[in-house]
Amino acid sequence: MFGKKNGKVESLLYSGDRVKILAMVREMGSMASEAFRLAVQSLEERDDALADKVIEEDDAIDDLEATIDHECLCSIAMRQPVREDLRFVFAVLKIITDLERIGDQGVNIAKKAKILNQYPLLKPLVDIPKMKVIATEMVADSLKAFEENDTLLAEAICMRDEELDTLYDCIFDELIGILGKKPEGDQATAQCAAGLLWVARHLARIGDHATNVAERVYFMVKGERLKPLIEAKKKALQAKIEENGFPH
Repeated sequence: MFGKKNGKVESLLYSGDRVKILAMVREMGSMASEAFRLAVQSLEERDDALADKVIEEDDAIDDLEATIDHECLCSIAMRQPVREDLRFVFAVLKIITDLERIGDQGVNIAKKAKILNQYPLLKPLVDIPKMKVIATEMVADSLKAFEENDTLLAEAICMRDEELDTLYDCIFDELIGILGKKPEGDQATAQCAAGLLWVARHLARIGDHATNVAERVYFMVKGERLKPLIEAKKKALQAKIEENGFPH
């Protein structure tokens, strides 16, 4: 009888831990998203001060990651969580690594923006802002899936990753076209093209990290890997497209 009662007490205590950890992960996700959003904005508005703000505030994201890590380890040591709760804790430990790396990608974009802001833009920023919007939505949805244990949303996030890859390919092709029309040895144009391509690459990586979070949510809830399911769905979709005679 005492054992059952003690188990209920531990469960209630762990529920409190879970609420606290969820709130901190939510805050960290918001900070990481804000970092890359402001970093792209610093490029759009040619605002070095905004880029500096992103770079300076990165330590706060790292500090929060360490705090959440400590909270999770203390929870394991003190509460002896059951299997489902252990999945939650281990998912958090991996998710915050992805969120920290999203923050790092924001810093990388901010650093590239400071270089690019020294030169006239090679082309209007069209696809990079689109990538920012998609990446922002993917990160927000991955955190929503985590909070709500929503495996269907996790699947949808993974299916969106190709949108970012497609935009990256478009930017790459367009920049190569611009370089091809410039005189050989034009270092300024080459540097600007490389910088824009790196910004696009960092945004694509943010999408990869959001996908990682979604995959961890799926495993946390179902105890199964999501990647094989997504690959099967993409193959089925491609086969249907080819069957109907649509282009790739």
